[in-house]
Amino acid sequence: MIIIRNGARGDESAVVRLVKELGENSNDESPVNDSFVQEYFRHSGCGILLAEDDGVVVGLLSYCLRPSLFHAAVSCLIETLIVTEVARSQGAGRALMVEILRRAETQKWAEVSVSVMPDNQRALWFYKLLGLTDEAVLLEKHV
Repeated sequence: MIIIRNGARGDESAVVRLVKELGENSNDESPVNDSFVQEYFRHSGCGILLAEDDGVVVGLLSYCLRPSLFHAAVSCLIETLIVTEVARSQGAGRALMVEILRRAETQKWAEVSVSVMPDNQRALWFYKLLGLTDEAVLLEKHV
């Protein structure tokens, strides 16, 4: 059974393992390490939800909350959603999304946003299945 909980100190190695796996799967190495995860946990408004199956962390959703001037309310940006390859299609990703959307509703956030690579049809389908819609294009410049 999948359990969703807040990430906290002591979860650094599980977070690093999952982020590194995401990088390997997308041919893009992440420099994340335990000390950066500790720093992330200290940032106000940032959080990590973890999905556990029989006590093993199999997924994570990292997010940041920020005030939205236009909405005059909190907006949530999902930064990363990862489910380890061996646990995919078993409900962990869905459970993580259901929890963040539940929090958005109960805490009256204005919106929940996520960016997806345009060719990632599986992710686009997944997010749309959960009620997210195409509303904007996110432009980035890596510096």
